[in-house]
Amino acid sequence: MTTHDLSGWRHSHAFDPGNRTGERRTWIVVAITAATMVVEIVAGIWTGSMALTADGWHMATHVVALSIAGFAYLLARRWSADDRFAFGTWKIEVLGSFSSALLLGVVAAVMIYESAKRLYMPEAIRYEPALIVAIVGFVVNIVCALVLKGDHGHHHHDHEGHSHEHHHHDDLNMRSAYAHVVTDALTSVLAIGALLAGLWGGWGWMDPAMGIVGALVIGWWAKGLIVDAARVLLDREMDAPVVAQLREAIESDGDAQIADLHVWRVGRGSRAAVISLVAQNPQSADAYRSRLAGIGSLVHVSIEVNRCPHDHCR
Repeated sequence: MTTHDLSGWRHSHAFDPGNRTGERRTWIVVAITAATMVVEIVAGIWTGSMALTADGWHMATHVVALSIAGFAYLLARRWSADDRFAFGTWKIEVLGSFSSALLLGVVAAVMIYESAKRLYMPEAIRYEPALIVAIVGFVVNIVCALVLKGDHGHHHHDHEGHSHEHHHHDDLNMRSAYAHVVTDALTSVLAIGALLAGLWGGWGWMDPAMGIVGALVIGWWAKGLIVDAARVLLDREMDAPVVAQLREAIESDGDAQIADLHVWRVGRGSRAAVISLVAQNPQSADAYRSRLAGIGSLVHVSIEVNRCPHDHCR
């Protein structure tokens, strides 16, 4: 048996270009957040301020989450040429987003528990150091948000510039990192407002009440991220507009009918498809593949062509 050169039929399975800018910016934010965490914990222990120490440990959860995002980028890039990943390594980033969002949900649950406890058993609040912490936390988070912002929401259009699924093309891993930073900034704003109300108006209950409000907002964001990441990880794609486009293109001659179809994401704006079709006058797989040329988001298509016996397929 002679062996033929198959290189012309082989192609790379690195379907997503990765996000080097996002990766670099994520590690910058990890460094800023980790430095703030150390300063807050040391200052908290030194001054005996519970607020400073607590916020320092709260920052630690964000360091972990942001590091997950950074490592997800790193591993996806490092293993991008590894043939063991049948459809590339992009989903490592999505898995990072899912893990990070779960951690965000845990933070929200702990905040609700702590705030509810404070409502029932109020503790004396040392307003001045608590305000300093809230302001420092807010400034740090705004800086981190600005570092990430340059990359957040950067959309990848398919080759024709279509953006009918605009919201799906962004970077889920970057979105989860950004959510950690922005939710932390939000809790700082709520804390500043509550502490000023307590300092000037004597409304001590405002602090735990705002803690619950902040936690509910964080919980809502975490849920959105978990749902979006889970949809990608579980290949729930069959209601995407591209599926109808693909069906329409293949069946445009009035003869071919799609019997079985699988479409799934292999990159931010890239999809793979497996199509099994039946026709009375079947053409070559390449002829059917050429009908899909206008759908730029399809980067890997396998087509199985079957002849329909007699009129049984109508």
